Amino acid sequence: MADHLEASVTLPSDPASVAAARTYAVGTLTEWGLPSDTETAETVRLIVSELATNAVQHTLGQSPTFTVDLVLERDEQLRIGVTDSHPRFPKRLPAAVQQDNGRGMVIIRWLTAECGGTLTVRPTREGGKTVWIELPWTFEDRPVTTAGRRES
Repeated sequence: MADHLEASVTLPSDPASVAAARTYAVGTLTEWGLPSDTETAETVRLIVSELATNAVQHTLGQSPTFTVDLVLERDEQLRIGVTDSHPRFPKRLPAAVQQDNGRGMVIIRWLTAECGGTLTVRPTREGGKTVWIELPWTFEDRPVTTAGRRES
């Protein structure tokens, strides 16, 4: 495989774009050799979904689009970035039991840490921000069953 692969898509800041972002990310990673039925693919799907949802819901109409970037370095590290043009960085919200939303960044941080990755948020030159997730690129995981559990 190549030392460096990149892919990017810019989508309208619309709720329907969240599914498109998930599909794009997993489809691209499948082209790069990651089977779509693995735990890693499911993790990426969930991370992209949560980041895209945040880009749509929390930019208060100030970001007409968001961009999903995927970067694979030397078959060792996968970087997932979601960029929007709103200057406010994500905040940790107190998780009230009755609350229906506000847990996205908690989920993303937990999944990232569980995979041995890191999360960073960086400002863009244009005044927005990119949330970057860096994950080890491995194929050690097994296929996910229909119940969402790894096969033994």
